[in-house]
Amino acid sequence: MAYKAPVRDLTFVLNEVLEIDRYANQPGFADVSSDLVGQILEEGAKFAEEVIAPLNRIGDQEGCKWVDGKVTGPTGWKEAYKAMVEAGWPALSALPEHGGQGMPAVVAMAFGQMTAAASAAFSMYPGLTAGAYRGLNANGSDEQKAMYLPKMATGEWGGTMNLTEPQCGTDLGLIRTKAVPNGDGSYNITGQKIWISSGEHDFTDNIIHLVLARIEGAPEGIKGISLFVVPKVFVNEDGSLGERNAGAACGGLEHKMGIHGNATCVMDYDNARGWLVGTENKGMAAMFVMMNEARLGTGLQGLSIGAAAYQAAVEFAHDRLQGRSLTGPKSPELPADSIMVHPDVRRMLLEAKAFVEGGQAFILWTALQADLQHSNDEAEAQKARDYMGLITPVVKAYLTDKGFHVASLAMQVHGGSGYTEHFPASQYLRDARITMIYEGTNGVQALDLVGRKLPANGGRAIMSWFADIDAFVSENGAEGPIKPYVDGLVDAKKKLQEGTMWLMQNGMQNPDNAGAASTDYLHIFGLTALAYMWAQMAKAAQAQVDAGSTDPFYANKLMTGRYFVERILPDTGAHLAKLKTGADVLMAMPAEAF
Repeated sequence: MAYKAPVRDLTFVLNEVLEIDRYANQPGFADVSSDLVGQILEEGAKFAEEVIAPLNRIGDQEGCKWVDGKVTGPTGWKEAYKAMVEAGWPALSALPEHGGQGMPAVVAMAFGQMTAAASAAFSMYPGLTAGAYRGLNANGSDEQKAMYLPKMATGEWGGTMNLTEPQCGTDLGLIRTKAVPNGDGSYNITGQKIWISSGEHDFTDNIIHLVLARIEGAPEGIKGISLFVVPKVFVNEDGSLGERNAGAACGGLEHKMGIHGNATCVMDYDNARGWLVGTENKGMAAMFVMMNEARLGTGLQGLSIGAAAYQAAVEFAHDRLQGRSLTGPKSPELPADSIMVHPDVRRMLLEAKAFVEGGQAFILWTALQADLQHSNDEAEAQKARDYMGLITPVVKAYLTDKGFHVASLAMQVHGGSGYTEHFPASQYLRDARITMIYEGTNGVQALDLVGRKLPANGGRAIMSWFADIDAFVSENGAEGPIKPYVDGLVDAKKKLQEGTMWLMQNGMQNPDNAGAASTDYLHIFGLTALAYMWAQMAKAAQAQVDAGSTDPFYANKLMTGRYFVERILPDTGAHLAKLKTGADVLMAMPAEAF
């Protein structure tokens, strides 16, 4: 199976749904036209299809190798990474002052969907570097930015985020890695970090680790954590590379279920020299820049793996001959019809297609909000910031959940063939599963949504979200071809409001109620978000049909959206019913009864 980047779907969302040409007056958009974006994505598609995609299976089969602290990637990966850097792709959205191209996040996220689908494991190397770049840019000193960011922007140097330790994952207040000041502005960092993606490899000359540690004497818990920059190789004042940071070493590789091509490292710090980033004991706030970037990237990754799995399932369904159509043979000249004639196979493929295309739009809509945070209009900027806070856990959790679901559907379409390693379905399913876990498990994301993001600023973000949907419905809800899509959005939004009110009334008096309801609430939110995207896509597609277009792309888009409204959106009712049962049945069971 040869991966094909969905350029038409992405440009449809960018140009006809989001209408990015309307944002020419916004910071970062002055030189961005729909024509330029189209050219970028066409070239990006070629790179994803021709350079990255062929590596995916090799990476899964070979994995990375660790020998005496040194890690080598799978065959061909180092050369492909070099080609990516030379082509300028890692620098797409980096700042011009660091050698970047300064493209908006919405463009970078469109390109990112293609690379993550081509090979999720490969895309993690530049992805982690981009997160570290933004974290250091937001919190580092001028000296640190000048020293590290230009080479990180281009991808010539790698970057990582070091949080987790053997005794603590989500609860970072339990970290034991310590930092001892040397008296010259540097610190000696000692401790062990685990599950560090891209922590060591042979693709770049240097890797810039951003490490959470506790300065001796700092307060216990989250309030005593600081962030440090710990380079693999020291950088001289003239920018050249100096000696190895001997105390920073990869102690081994994790043996994982999937994403074998990415080096997931145990990092051992033994008096490694590092430098404070930002303010003492404010490390978590600084790291959140990277964590939020990674959460959005993980949502993109999960959905994109699903997109690739869907493509593989479609190709298999067209080729696989099995049985006859229930309404009579469709290919009488062949010994059997393709399985595309069977309603249940079409159910699985349409469900996958509806989640993939709705999710692709949701990612780009969210990326546009990331860009609008920098708007010259403070009200617009504030709303975008509110949305980024509210929506990030939904993007991470809902899209990874559905990306895995799509990969599972794709395996089912393959039948027994999908359960073997002769077809790609197995790898997609294994690769997708981690996205629901790392960067904060999906249950933690749901808790973050209902516990922090929903009540923030008196619920300002969710009220704004409801108001935007109401405005869209008011403008587009009249009788006409897109009314079913708008009606579906109205019903989903009503259930989301009802769930929100239930949480306000029951979550405060008993926090377990909020915890018990959180995952179902997040799924109602995700369904409402995709309903909003499908209503907007239906409006744009129907406008083309009304204008006389006979391009099947638009008719197919409308049919896919119709499937979403008729056969997926009703799930909001089930989630709402479960949400309202509260915590009683969950918390009454004695722990020893499990």
